[in-house]
Amino acid sequence: MNIAVVGTGYVGLVSGACFSEMGINVTCVDIDKQKIDNLRKGIITIYEPNLTDMVIKNHKAGRLHFTTDLKECLKEVQVVFCAVGTPPDEDGSADLSYVLDVARTMGQNIDKYTMFVTKSTVPVGTWQKVKSVIKDEIDKRGIDVEFDVASNPEFLKEGAAIKDFMSPDRIVVGIENERAKQIMDKLYKPFTLNHYRMIYTDIPSAEMIKYASNAMLATRISFMNEIANLCDLVGADVNMVRQGIGSDSRIGNKFLYPGCGYGGSCFPKDVKALIHTATDNGYTMQILQAVENVNNYQKGIVFDKLNKVFDSNLNGKTIAIWGLSFKPETDDMREAPSLVVIEKLLAAGCKVKTYDPVAMDECRRRIGDKVEYGSDMYDALKDANALLLLTEWKEFRMPTWRRVKELMANRVVIDGRNIYDQKEMYDNGFIYLHI
Repeated sequence: MNIAVVGTGYVGLVSGACFSEMGINVTCVDIDKQKIDNLRKGIITIYEPNLTDMVIKNHKAGRLHFTTDLKECLKEVQVVFCAVGTPPDEDGSADLSYVLDVARTMGQNIDKYTMFVTKSTVPVGTWQKVKSVIKDEIDKRGIDVEFDVASNPEFLKEGAAIKDFMSPDRIVVGIENERAKQIMDKLYKPFTLNHYRMIYTDIPSAEMIKYASNAMLATRISFMNEIANLCDLVGADVNMVRQGIGSDSRIGNKFLYPGCGYGGSCFPKDVKALIHTATDNGYTMQILQAVENVNNYQKGIVFDKLNKVFDSNLNGKTIAIWGLSFKPETDDMREAPSLVVIEKLLAAGCKVKTYDPVAMDECRRRIGDKVEYGSDMYDALKDANALLLLTEWKEFRMPTWRRVKELMANRVVIDGRNIYDQKEMYDNGFIYLHI
């Protein structure tokens, strides 16, 4: 089977590479010529474990192709996966212009049955707009060509995207007819040989499942952060509380880890978009508004703890930061807590020294030389008055505390991810604060 994947960002490139790994002939399409040229050379700017090797392997094998011309490849493909960006507008709504551009190109050029599958995260009802655009363009040409529209939302975790795609928890597909179902069954059969995880729904429900899933996970994170902040005030241990409630089978233990706020490309954007969809339909999402408010507050909590340690006198202090990406195993800094913390530190007159295993180039791209970049985790600690742990990369989990003490000017550690043992920190002579 021949398919096209439009958009070579995170979702599109991972999807294209994984489909080609299963023997499907895939053409990845992007309007960015430089990006396409780089992909043909095996140069990949997205950091995701094992992705580069998979792309190079399948491109060399002739199963994975790259082009800027969607019109040309429409002659050969049966399915077009749309994985273009849907960035938030100022009001929080999703910008669908790129999605509709793909639909328009398809309607202007197909001359045989083709299926349009939305992988981009889009608001409920987008499928009707896509369908209308394709049909209008076909009608303008005065021809009769059959097509279908479907929704196939992605549930990939950055840092584990290849594993998630190759061995998914579930594959959600919104369809209108049996023909579309048979095509999607054929495409995903190699991924479901051991366990049948296909969930077929109507298209609006599939679009909603994506938003509802991310909103629920964001809600669990903000809920635990609220509980952690209250534990701090009443003397309870949030880690013990987490274990206690997570052992309840009705609740479970996932996404109950308190921290300094969630970030990334999905949770913040999708929560905003779902709130906006509700508003457009005359409904107020009160819980999700609270989830968003809690998360915005939580991103500043590490700074607030630091400020309290130094009696609101941070001017001239040197502060080290371990971790810049919003989570480990990615260089993604979209909506990362580190950006909020750095902005507050600089405004308070601090000198900021940072280290992250993979995200420092991305940080340079975003904020330039406003901060210093360490050559390793210890280099960032030289003469620091405090260390802020913002991302729980594995290499940060067991530092040599003797070396840390020798490098730092003051023994202050604020743990934004609760990865260190409080007693061990006290025994090593640190002022230690956590969530």
